[in-house]
Amino acid sequence: MRTISSLAELESLVGQEMGVSAYHTVTQEQINQFAAATLDHQWIHVDPERALAESPFKATIAHGYLTVALLPYLWQQIADIENLKMQVNYEIEQLRFNQAVTVNSQVRLRATLLSVANLRGIAKARLQVTLEIMDSKKPAYTGIITFLYHFQEQ
Repeated sequence: MRTISSLAELESLVGQEMGVSAYHTVTQEQINQFAAATLDHQWIHVDPERALAESPFKATIAHGYLTVALLPYLWQQIADIENLKMQVNYEIEQLRFNQAVTVNSQVRLRATLLSVANLRGIAKARLQVTLEIMDSKKPAYTGIITFLYHFQEQ
């Protein structure tokens, strides 16, 4: 894990792969909780018996947006951004879902810092992100995520 304490330190890392998170197992319980929170109870997510019989994946799959919602959690395993007043999820660009994440799959995040813009002391950090699935050649998704970091005065 990288520890970053300032805007200048973050800017010095542009163009570098920031790292890879630990693997996270996507469980049926997590999928069911996401379905309840989003009111998306499509059978391919929440009905294991029907998914086994009718789905081309032969198992339930995580909601695509559940896997996107894991981004901040997995990113915090890669970089510890210190001295912040606030962090804001700002933008997602070019998000492409490439592969379904079946129940009990293990996923991890790989991130590269593409750019940092200084917006009057607020860092606009753009990251190329890939959600990898253990034992799969294709990632779950790729895209660019932007965070806004409001650093404390130093």
